[in-house]
Amino acid sequence: MAPIQIAAQWTEGRQCPLGLDARSPRFSWSFGASPKHARKQTAYRIVVGTTENGSDAWDSGVIRSAAHTSIKYEGAALQPRQRYYWRVTVWDEAGEPAESPTAWWETGQLSESGWTGRWIGEPEAHAEEQGMPQFRREFRLSGPFRRARAYISGLGHYELRLNGSRVGEYELDPGWTNYDKTVQYTVYDVTSLLQQGENAVGISLGNGFFHVPGGRYTKFKDSFGHPRCRMDLVVEHEDGRTETIGTDGSWTVSASPLTFSCIYGGEDYDARLEQAGWDQPGYAEDARWSPAAEVEAPEGRLLAQPAPPLKVMRRFALTGVTQPKPGTYVLDLGQNFSGWPEISVSGPAGAQIKLIPAEILTEDGLANQKWSGAPYELNYTLKGDGVEVWRPRFTYYGFRYVQLEGAAPVGQAGAGAVSGLPVLHAIIGQMIYPDTPVVGGFRSSDEMLNRIHEVIDWAILSNMKSVFTDCPHREKLGWLEQVHLLGPSILFNYDVEALFGKVLDDIADAQTEDGLVPTTAPEYVVFKEPWQMFRDATAWGGTYVLTAWEVLQRYGSGALLERHYDGMKRYIDYLTSSADGLIIRGGLGDWYDIGPEGPGFAQNTPVPLAETAIYYGLTVVMGRIASLLGHSDEADVFASLAASIKEAFNGEYFDSGKRMYAEGSDAALAMPLAIGLAPEEHRAHLLESLVRNIAGRDYQTTAGDIGHRYVLLALSRAGRSDVIYRMTRTTDKPGYGYMIANGATTLTEAWDGPTVGKSQNHFMLGHIEEWLYSSLAGLDYRFRPEAGRMEVIVKPDMANDLAWAEAWYDLRAGRASVRWERGEGGSITLAAEIPVNADGLIYVPAEAADKVRGGGTSSELLRFKDGYAVYRTGSGSYTFTSRLQESMTR
Repeated sequence: MAPIQIAAQWTEGRQCPLGLDARSPRFSWSFGASPKHARKQTAYRIVVGTTENGSDAWDSGVIRSAAHTSIKYEGAALQPRQRYYWRVTVWDEAGEPAESPTAWWETGQLSESGWTGRWIGEPEAHAEEQGMPQFRREFRLSGPFRRARAYISGLGHYELRLNGSRVGEYELDPGWTNYDKTVQYTVYDVTSLLQQGENAVGISLGNGFFHVPGGRYTKFKDSFGHPRCRMDLVVEHEDGRTETIGTDGSWTVSASPLTFSCIYGGEDYDARLEQAGWDQPGYAEDARWSPAAEVEAPEGRLLAQPAPPLKVMRRFALTGVTQPKPGTYVLDLGQNFSGWPEISVSGPAGAQIKLIPAEILTEDGLANQKWSGAPYELNYTLKGDGVEVWRPRFTYYGFRYVQLEGAAPVGQAGAGAVSGLPVLHAIIGQMIYPDTPVVGGFRSSDEMLNRIHEVIDWAILSNMKSVFTDCPHREKLGWLEQVHLLGPSILFNYDVEALFGKVLDDIADAQTEDGLVPTTAPEYVVFKEPWQMFRDATAWGGTYVLTAWEVLQRYGSGALLERHYDGMKRYIDYLTSSADGLIIRGGLGDWYDIGPEGPGFAQNTPVPLAETAIYYGLTVVMGRIASLLGHSDEADVFASLAASIKEAFNGEYFDSGKRMYAEGSDAALAMPLAIGLAPEEHRAHLLESLVRNIAGRDYQTTAGDIGHRYVLLALSRAGRSDVIYRMTRTTDKPGYGYMIANGATTLTEAWDGPTVGKSQNHFMLGHIEEWLYSSLAGLDYRFRPEAGRMEVIVKPDMANDLAWAEAWYDLRAGRASVRWERGEGGSITLAAEIPVNADGLIYVPAEAADKVRGGGTSSELLRFKDGYAVYRTGSGSYTFTSRLQESMTR
């Protein structure tokens, strides 16, 4: 029998990361598929060294354990700017060893004392002049070198250049943070860009969120200071010497061609101001250059960027051109997304081209920024040198259309040398999001469901940046409720362990002294009275607790729970101290539900009901976290508090005579059911009332941003996916089907977004993605801390009209998958893959246990209940066939 195989390795949730400031990083590994069933890890040994086959940093020794996630490094003190290699040997159930490939990570600067370079900026006399700054320095390298790294932070964002070439593919670096608390830097391998002899380095800056000057549209106008940068370029020579070229007063600075830079308002670029060769050695500086100033450091601590960088990940070609009025063209890229257009143009020097991106068009066919923040524009002034290629560097927007002024697309009348009008030769839409692996997929026989899955995915990607924004244009703020409500939806598709860690660090930085967790992090906009509800809402602040718990359940990593436990406790204390008789009276409640007043403030459900239900759920989870971390006394306190909240909640909102919560809205019924507040003896009636509500509106729910996920959870956990499925079929009332039928290419802000307006690219209502994977296809999973392993739950809740559905996910143990399909005469085939070192719990739909075939000797029938034969399995591939009576399907 072949030993088990290691498939992938992670350090701090990333594979071979370049630049970590973690002093005790966590290791995880997954397993390759095995044809044999019930394969397990029984022991492991981790070896870490400063050479590829070395062990001089740490040898864990043989640990008898199935654990393979979040194993803490406990070796020698890590040194800055050092590459460490690690490998793991695992032993299987037969005692056979298998060794992993060698993985690595590199440490960053680790501390302030590791830096040589100073923060530099423009001299004070020039700081308010038009044009963003660009910095340069020439240096000489004598003798051969083996390795070179650039450690750089440029605020708000930067572009690094060496010897005439751009360094790397990262966009909008560093990630945005509360710069008074945390500033991030990035690490690049620049070995191949340097040369013996003369070299030149250049840095261009944009304002980003560090400095929002206004002048056009802004969500907020504020500043942490003027743009500045810091870099250490560290070169290791073959003879053992280390040479550092750091930023300081020996650098020079001039205005760049970027004459306007605003993360909200756009960019202006005058190509006539380009200085050819400024980023190459031998450039002759003129009067435009002056010595750079050494400036004060930002207040925040400088840390290596922990999350994957943004990159241009997808590109969109032109699909159509219209001319709604003379001289104005509208270019259609076919898909709403977030990023920027890249243009190829030619024309005379000084000609100006204006680009106005937009999600939708006016009745006249022009770009419409009414709901996405106006004015946002991109202006390019030509230098008159053949075909010029340009795109913005330090701003982005959500759009599908680009209104073109000052030029004509190639082939259009009026373009060209005779008229003097510049020619647009090409336009490409460039979409940016983190370079994070795709780890899951869903498909079914129903194209409506597939399309819903796709538009939610587009919305997730459009709003996944260095924070999770609600929309990629009007706000670009990290509204927090989506992170926990949509957390499973995100996790089923993308590996975001490191990014979720960054979000929690942002929350910690945003938490106030009294324990409040604001609704956005970083908190750039502080909402004050009378708009306090936009700052203090439990479903938003509760992300601090619920996301850390979700990371444990999905990735098997308790590191975030340990790091943020005290902060999470302070938030629960804040809620308790601000509650009125354990009822949270303020907040936003079920934001953006469907009611007579149009989308916005909650209309159907009392705000305190929704806020207090979340408060209860947070307290229950905190009890579990405290118990897991060994704080048994505090776990008892949280359990007692949760019981008291439950009593107060039901006393205020549950009418036992009517068996109803409040006025019986969808959210009012579903949240107590899903969160565990509803009395057991009344649950069946409450569920019936919820189903009756939805069916009475022809299978439409009125729940909004907060309540909708709990509607889906209440229905799916009760086996009523038939109701959810019918909800997706409705196309004449606001909902998912309505969005698709009315042309949405991304998830919209409002249920009737394509017709009512608002943002056309939000992901706050995408909760059904979780149902597609975990209920309809039937693939879910949880980490079991007591076992140190994952448990994969396969339990399809089949919609009657569906012929088949499938889903797969690369969890930390390896690939899990499911596919079920209907055959003739009520037959069902269910195929599932359980990864090595994971346990399986497979629910096979059947009319009786004796109607099930397959599974083999490695599957144990536990019980037959509620139309499922339930099997316990180990790892491996399993196929079951069964038969369903027609009466068992809805």
